[in-house]
Amino acid sequence: MVIVTRIRREVLTLPAAQLGPDNPLPPLRPLDEVHRIEDRDRDGMPGDMARQLAYEPLHSLLPVRVRDGYDRTREPRPLDALVIENDRLRATVLPGLGGRVASLIHLPTGRELLYRNPVFQPANFALNGAWYSGGIEWNIGATGHTTLSCAPLHAARVPAPDGGEMLRLWEWERLRDLPFQVDLWLPDGSDFLYVGVRVRNPHERPVPTYWWSNIAVPEECRVLVPAEEAWHFGYERRLRRVPVPSYDGIDRTHPLDSPYAADYFYDVPDGSRRWIAALDADGHGLVQTSTDTLRGRKLFVWGHLPGGRRWQEWLTEPGTGGYCEIQAGLARTQLEHVRLDAESEVSWLEAYGPLDAPPEGEWTGAVQGAGERLESALPRARVEEAYAAWRPCADTEPGEILAAGSGWGALEVLRGDWKLPGTPFPESTLGEAQAPWRELLRTGSLPEPRRVRPPGETLVAPHWRDMLETAPAGPHTEYHLGVAQWHAGDRAQAVRSWERALELAPSLWPSLRCLAVADQESGHHERAAERYADAFDDLCRERRDDKETWTAAVAALGRETLQALLRVRRTADARAVWDRLLPAVRRRGRFRLLEAELLLAEGRPEEARAVLDTGFEVADLREGEEALGRLWSRLTDEPLPARHDFRMRPDAF
Repeated sequence: MVIVTRIRREVLTLPAAQLGPDNPLPPLRPLDEVHRIEDRDRDGMPGDMARQLAYEPLHSLLPVRVRDGYDRTREPRPLDALVIENDRLRATVLPGLGGRVASLIHLPTGRELLYRNPVFQPANFALNGAWYSGGIEWNIGATGHTTLSCAPLHAARVPAPDGGEMLRLWEWERLRDLPFQVDLWLPDGSDFLYVGVRVRNPHERPVPTYWWSNIAVPEECRVLVPAEEAWHFGYERRLRRVPVPSYDGIDRTHPLDSPYAADYFYDVPDGSRRWIAALDADGHGLVQTSTDTLRGRKLFVWGHLPGGRRWQEWLTEPGTGGYCEIQAGLARTQLEHVRLDAESEVSWLEAYGPLDAPPEGEWTGAVQGAGERLESALPRARVEEAYAAWRPCADTEPGEILAAGSGWGALEVLRGDWKLPGTPFPESTLGEAQAPWRELLRTGSLPEPRRVRPPGETLVAPHWRDMLETAPAGPHTEYHLGVAQWHAGDRAQAVRSWERALELAPSLWPSLRCLAVADQESGHHERAAERYADAFDDLCRERRDDKETWTAAVAALGRETLQALLRVRRTADARAVWDRLLPAVRRRGRFRLLEAELLLAEGRPEEARAVLDTGFEVADLREGEEALGRLWSRLTDEPLPARHDFRMRPDAF
């Protein structure tokens, strides 16, 4: 047999916004997570589902930083891509942006099977901020879009089970401290892209785990899945069981028929084949199937009302068509986390390919017909056989390295002396961010910075916290120790560590800001505002230049300081902070929104309204955030303009 599968490098040039720098302030506040439910919704749930809903939900982003430095100015920019292709399919992967499969083309028909975003536009949907829509993404960590959405993964060529080439992606997921890999290959002559996934727990303790493969497809479709019921979750934060396909007189399997954004987690019966398909009016589309370990299936829709349409425009290019998402995960819903036992792993195989079947008509018949077409195109037994053939290859060491991820995995492997066949994290990948922590590991001492600059990232896992507690007590060490203690829930000790850092440090603002957050979390808002004002003043004196790093620090601390001062109605002090911000920062949409709030607090509603009328864009507007609409309703009784309408739930304001 002649193997025709090949992997090659390619450069995509797209209208793309810049990601910009990460926020240098450690995310100390509880996670701003919209996927929470009320306790009353747990009544009547299956026992395993209720347990997994309560099992260690994520409360903090640490040690990951927030990515909020992006903008909405799109210019043609090159994106590195890896293309895997046989004579039937062509898959384009973006290793520098979370390993996203940006495109999957069926070559005999020329059909794009995914929703391919014509632009790269980050938006505030990932757990840590920057995320973009389109393609197939790999979500690991905790409820929501992964923190790796816009981060580089390691990538390499690996021999595939059939002797051809396989593309391996891998990284270290830092929220749960778990290494994972995604292997993609196209058997010779296959209409299906095979994807082998493995998540490993090298620790001596169980760890909560989460995975959802998220597939964007054109929304003018019908979604078919072998289920008669689903769990509906909307942005009212209620989870309830509903019939499939219709309830309240609407067939919810047609994405454009739903009014508001919503999730539908399908309850696929035990023993049934796991699959989900999105088919257009002509019966053409994409099907995803897997081995049974990947249990859940989901549909996400934006809805046809103005808020959902506005989000569609926001995430792509107006006039290019919208999308919905079909997904597959380890649990019934995305609100659950699954226990991964100590020193164990979980793995499965997925397959993505074209499906032709009549989508309309009576539900049971349409689903049965699509299932039969799938079985003919890709028998369930063949998926199981492919999984069995892949498992021995999962440990194969990579060949040619095609892309580099972060150095955090190398640091953890160095510390734990772990052996992870198939996913090497060599010391050569260690970089500037890991350098002080490698020094702590080697010498027991965290080095003080050699030059004045915003502090680097803090590692917060118990083993790193223990090392910080025994290290010599310099100001840098005390600052990072406080962050690690805060993450562990030892808030009193964290405050004491930051107070000790203040006594020793030439740079006061990092610890002052941490103490201000501690004050806010304990309800002392006046003291928090005072500390924020002192921190911002210290930062402005310390700032060395107007380049990216310092500008990011001033913008991040300036934003928090303005919000803290406005909360306690210190408008004169808030105005003084506003005046010290760089003009380029004041022009950003988030700061235009703060300016309008400041003007309103100063008793200048007409000027506040004038700011909103300029039509600025808040680049980092959060999924579910209603700040724009609430401010508008405080200023006028007029209808909310379409440009400011991002409502994702009924009766938002």
